[in-house]
Amino acid sequence: MENFKGQPRLPKFAVPKRYDLQLKPDLSACKFAGSVSIDVDIVAETRFIVLNAAELSINPGSVSFSPRNSSKVFDPKKVELVEEDEILVLDFAEALPLGLGVLAIGFEGILNDRMKGFYRSTYEHNGEKKNMAVTQFEPADARRSFPCWDEPSFKAKFKITLDVPSELVALSNMPVIEEKVNGPLKTVSYQESPIMSTYLVAYVVGLFDYVEDHTSDGIKVRVYCQVGKANQGEFALKVAVRTLELYKDYFAVPYPLPKLDMIAIPDFAAGAMENYGLVTYRETALLYDEQHSAAANKQRVATVVAHELAHQWFGNLVTMEWWTHLWLNEGFATWVSYLATDSIFPEWRIWTQFLDELTDGLRLDGLAESHPIEVEINHAAEIDEIFDAISYRKGASVIRMLQSYLGAECFQRSLASYIKKHAYSNAKTEDLWAALEEGSGEPVTKLMNTWTKQKGYPVVSVKFKDQKLEFEQSQFFSSGSLGDGQWIVPITFCCGSYDKKKSFLLQTKSENYDVKEFASDSNKSAWIKLNVDQTGFYRVKYDEELAARLRYAIENKYLTPTDRFGILDDSFALCMARQLPLTSLLTLMGAYREELDYTVLSNLISITYKVGRIAADARPELMDNINQFFINIFQYSAEKLGWDATQGESHLDSMLRGEILTALAMVGHKETLSEASRRFDAFLKDRNTPLLPPDTRKAAYVAVMQTVTSSNRAGFDSLLKVYRETDLSQEKIRILGSLPSCPDQGIIREVLKFSLSPEVRSQDAMYALAVSKEGREVAWTWFKENWDLILKTYGSGFLITRFVSAIVSPFASFEKVKEVEEFFANRSMPSIARTLKQSLERVNINANWVKSIQAEQNLGEAIQELAYRKY
Repeated sequence: MENFKGQPRLPKFAVPKRYDLQLKPDLSACKFAGSVSIDVDIVAETRFIVLNAAELSINPGSVSFSPRNSSKVFDPKKVELVEEDEILVLDFAEALPLGLGVLAIGFEGILNDRMKGFYRSTYEHNGEKKNMAVTQFEPADARRSFPCWDEPSFKAKFKITLDVPSELVALSNMPVIEEKVNGPLKTVSYQESPIMSTYLVAYVVGLFDYVEDHTSDGIKVRVYCQVGKANQGEFALKVAVRTLELYKDYFAVPYPLPKLDMIAIPDFAAGAMENYGLVTYRETALLYDEQHSAAANKQRVATVVAHELAHQWFGNLVTMEWWTHLWLNEGFATWVSYLATDSIFPEWRIWTQFLDELTDGLRLDGLAESHPIEVEINHAAEIDEIFDAISYRKGASVIRMLQSYLGAECFQRSLASYIKKHAYSNAKTEDLWAALEEGSGEPVTKLMNTWTKQKGYPVVSVKFKDQKLEFEQSQFFSSGSLGDGQWIVPITFCCGSYDKKKSFLLQTKSENYDVKEFASDSNKSAWIKLNVDQTGFYRVKYDEELAARLRYAIENKYLTPTDRFGILDDSFALCMARQLPLTSLLTLMGAYREELDYTVLSNLISITYKVGRIAADARPELMDNINQFFINIFQYSAEKLGWDATQGESHLDSMLRGEILTALAMVGHKETLSEASRRFDAFLKDRNTPLLPPDTRKAAYVAVMQTVTSSNRAGFDSLLKVYRETDLSQEKIRILGSLPSCPDQGIIREVLKFSLSPEVRSQDAMYALAVSKEGREVAWTWFKENWDLILKTYGSGFLITRFVSAIVSPFASFEKVKEVEEFFANRSMPSIARTLKQSLERVNINANWVKSIQAEQNLGEAIQELAYRKY
């Protein structure tokens, strides 16, 4: 018995083949009863059966094993549920016969309120509060609903039957084959599923409306949502039908199930979950309201739907063998969701926006406390923390880098053969590399191992000397320290024009490249740009001469948006790592004053927020001039866009308007603040006023909060009133995300208190954590005071990591590192260990950055000049 405790994986002497599962949820008492008969193949000599179970009470008298070819029934002499390992150990008096048999278990459980396992979510119907029952099993929570082999490699078939109140809708992965009504209850039976992993099993019971459509080959697609919101499902439905058809062609394999349901769940921890044939979503990721949703909400729905449907092939049909290979699921689904969205909405220029994913990956992976894409998982509690920017965003970025290197057609062909080969089974990272290597003839495994098996990435330094380009790679750390990683880097570069593109693999520490042809007299000042279109997962550091040429090229609009984005983002990262003075970064930012591309400006805005915060900690006396400089940068695009949309304007302009106005409000631009206040007043009188459509609401809300104080709180109270009156999740989140921007500490305290109140769904509290720089200390005190409550509410899921990083990371002093370490000395736990280390590393990076800015010569004069420069 002791041998089974403390192990990361289940023993393999018994393998499940099919589950016949019956469940009876009681939605008012918030509990459920169930029984499962599992066809098990005993493949090695044993008198034990070990499977997963957690938070279930097992009825020992109901447990038995019946071999297929004998009438003998084996009853266990001991049934033990080991809670800390989440395993159920059945100890039989004698060895079980090899071969197939049926394991029967009866059990009961709780419909919990923690958004994992089989849980309850609340909703209102005709003014009455009701419960629905819903599942979230990824990564390792099917075991909270029924005893099972809860690891991705134990794939089996599932036959599910639910006993539910007869007036409710009951959905599962497969279509209903029979409904038997028996008074107040009905028994709903579903078709048997194809072979699949436990984390993809799903069932939902509640009151729902739906909209329906079909793909051209007859797959029935439905979007379910709360009663009365069906029309908000139309947009996602349209996207889903087109996406399924697109993937069928791209993967060269049809969608494997007879139907696809997508359902909006009011209480939902993740963004969405790709359960086979029954995809669950947060309302914000599935519903789109023509009247009150912003362009950014529309884009979020499209990309999330495309991401989840990609999993129906990549993840569900072909499944990772163990969580070490999670990135295969998530990195791939992220990358391919852009492919699908770009195909359906080319005018969104979504591949340029992909750079936000790339940047998130680079930011996390620049930490010493990052982890490789392929990460060892030794305990189920560690899995949650790797659903992060490495698995999703670095994963997607290295796939994009590889596709760009191999070519789109070869990549697609090889993928299709990988899916055919591993369908209905499990795969590891090496299997994908093998398929791509076979299809391309390139050394994919050798190339990609440097990107997936070690953490981090390189910065490639480039100098121009004697008609040669000198390239040198070294590991990049945001802290500025030196690392010894080395990569095989696909280098691309252009000199003076995009017609002249060169590429090679940098396989050593450094290499020279002869560019005589580019260095003619007429080309002396030609710009040289590395990592063309930012397809590579690395940063670039240019010598001063090359950097000046690039600044000139940006001012004269010679470069593509992706390249303008890359130069800015790399410079910001180098500045944080203290390898570039702040003066140089600000001078470069000045070259973007006529920028109009959404993605580039959006990144410029987020960089101004971060630089503004660090500068305020380092040199508060310079803030008036810094804010004036930021206003100068945004003025051009703000004047072009104004507050009001023009007829037929682009989706990207609609998104940009809100971001630019929010940025101007945040730096205290007086005209923006007063115009926002005027429009907000009109909105309070009439929620449908054309003066404040969804795209500019957040900007107005943030502007209102800039002037709110504890003694002048009318704007805050009005926003709370709007929050309470709307039933649209997107509107609630817009408000929650605006409240903490207030500089008043008393108000921040109230906002944080409100975030943990019953008025805010627990998955949404995170939006209230992005407090102003003035609110950091208040937020930290509040966090310590409320730690026990936060732990109780969020301690068992990944959302608790969001609290730790949001509250700790914004600080910028070495004293704060000590204080946080002391607080967590006896409060740490495996599920937050990695996040806590990363957050403290960020505080150290900020503190060192502050020190270097304080020591920077002539910074005041440079900023004065930038703030009042006449263009």
